[in-house]
Amino acid sequence: MIKVKNEYINREISWLHFNSRVLQESEDKNVPLIDRLRFLGIFSNNLDEFFKVRYATVKRIVDAGKKGKSVLGGEKAKDLLEEITKIVIQQQAQSQEILLQIEEELKAENIFIIDETEINENQAEFVREYFFKKVNQELMTIILNDLTEFPLLKDTAAYLAVKMVMKDKELNASSGGNRYALIEIPKGIDRFVVLPKEGEKNYIILLDDLIRYCLDSVFTMFEYEAIGAHMIKITRDAELDIDNDLTKSFIEKISSSVEGRKISDPVRFVYDKSIDKDTLQFLKEKMNIIDTDSVIPGGRYHNRRDYMGFPSLGRTDLMYDKIEPLPVKGFSMIGSLLELIAKRDYLIYTPYHTFAYVTKFLREAALDPKVRAIKITVYRLAESSQVASALINAVKNGKQVTVQIELQARFDEQANIEYANQLKEEGVNLIFGVPGLKVHSKICLVEREEAEGIKRYGFISTGNFNESTAKIYTDYTLFTAHEGILKEMSRVFEFFETNYKVNKYKHLVVSPHYTKMTFNKLIDTEIANAQMGLEAYIKIKMNSLTSYKMVDKLYEASRAGVKIELIIRGVCCLIPGVEGMSENIEAISVVDKFLEHPRLFIFGNGGDPKIYISSADWMTRNLDFRVEVGCPIYDPSIKQELLDTFEISWRDNMKARVFSEEQDNAYRERQEGEPLVRSQFALYDYYKGKLES
Repeated sequence: MIKVKNEYINREISWLHFNSRVLQESEDKNVPLIDRLRFLGIFSNNLDEFFKVRYATVKRIVDAGKKGKSVLGGEKAKDLLEEITKIVIQQQAQSQEILLQIEEELKAENIFIIDETEINENQAEFVREYFFKKVNQELMTIILNDLTEFPLLKDTAAYLAVKMVMKDKELNASSGGNRYALIEIPKGIDRFVVLPKEGEKNYIILLDDLIRYCLDSVFTMFEYEAIGAHMIKITRDAELDIDNDLTKSFIEKISSSVEGRKISDPVRFVYDKSIDKDTLQFLKEKMNIIDTDSVIPGGRYHNRRDYMGFPSLGRTDLMYDKIEPLPVKGFSMIGSLLELIAKRDYLIYTPYHTFAYVTKFLREAALDPKVRAIKITVYRLAESSQVASALINAVKNGKQVTVQIELQARFDEQANIEYANQLKEEGVNLIFGVPGLKVHSKICLVEREEAEGIKRYGFISTGNFNESTAKIYTDYTLFTAHEGILKEMSRVFEFFETNYKVNKYKHLVVSPHYTKMTFNKLIDTEIANAQMGLEAYIKIKMNSLTSYKMVDKLYEASRAGVKIELIIRGVCCLIPGVEGMSENIEAISVVDKFLEHPRLFIFGNGGDPKIYISSADWMTRNLDFRVEVGCPIYDPSIKQELLDTFEISWRDNMKARVFSEEQDNAYRERQEGEPLVRSQFALYDYYKGKLES
């Protein structure tokens, strides 16, 4: 029997181990070299967001003088902060080693990332010219010594902390004969500067090092003996503090809160570990940073998220092959999608299928003279959104268009505010959701006047209506004309406007009122079947499992003999495989080329499986504090398709990691004679096969 200290894995620690799986991708030799660099960027970007949100939340608990054990899985908040910092320091060191390893492998491919000390005579002229033409005028440079107040540093912006050892020591005696300055690395310029090619050799220099090379041009007015620059950055608390001023509109309140982030409390200070001690001490004193804060030594370069945009240099052989999104058999975009959907349901699974079905559906509805109304929820839109364009087009054609837009979508608040203003100006009816609840559902409803009256069409998805992320996030979208489902979808939109009234649903699974209760009943059915000796199983694919109540329910099912298979991409607080608690539960995480994003729930139901797709993970926020919508699958062929796709993911033995109490991210072992299965590639082949059959 495995002994466990606790029934749960701490949420924050589990998240860090998820990010470690991302880091594993940057180390995996089966991943193309440039994509390995990009995974390094994703790892860094994830870590920034973690500190802005999760670390900041735990820090608030500590600052409030609370222990937080009830919400942190039994750990004291102060101890948890220390554990997080320890893990992050180790991960940062590992990421630095991986970066150095990748750079060596790039050299073998004639790609050289050089620093300011390696610039040759031929490159020097180009670097100087590039600096004066594109960089110099964009630099924000601040001399620190004589300032009475330290400047406000931007959240996650990268800065070069410059130290000048002055010739006139007496004049600068107050700072030990040194002058200090900060240079903000401009965000509007590519971080990677491609230098002129020399024969077959490609050269790249980071913008940081290009600036270092030209420091003498920046500080010409100072007489110094030596000059050096080291990178620093801070991360600020990203929680929105929304005021209660009744005279302000909701958009004004969110806008004000987003602005407030710029001056929120720092939660992390990262610095180049090779920085001079006196420079580091000067900065910490000026910024009132104490060692009990999350002070993390790092490498020479920060903001490694920029590696997500590492230049391809035309080397497609060092990147994943781009897949051509497939059509769905019988779901032709040449004619009317509405006519096809009227006859049967269709499922798309992006990026294996093309997201163009969504925009084609909206474009058709915008032009169809019989369409009277379009209603849709918006959480994250693409930067240049075809979805928004189609909705505006519908308004111009006299349709009633209602958009529920979530202004509190984390890190997309400003973009959604801008879209809200644009849509409002075009005549779209905007709804801003329900007080105290985020609207995270992914639904669209079209009302069309036909001979027998109003006919409804719609789609429901596990992911955002965003054509950019649809190329890299895997998500299911169901197109349907099922009257029962769509009548209930209409009630969801009614709830947005009259949220004092709680509707009842026969088909849809809606948070915050019914999701937890519905899934508990479905689990209870499996428990009852297991106790009667019938086949009983649960198969779930989702992003995160952090609700302790749902974890306890799965433990209960396991003890009753229900076989449970979990595919959890990110955070998993459940500990599988523990005798007497979870011996009937297996759990894996698949991290690969695409970001796994679907929420799929399968219950054996005595041989007649019940299957749902949903926008909701099993997290407390999704179950109790968000409007989420899950949808049953009734079409037998689509049910079989979802069973097939789950099974393909479950058989993965190349990119699947096994969840365990040790949290060591061990790859699933391939059994003797078992074929190699890389599920994301196998899923594309599966859908190609369906087209050809």
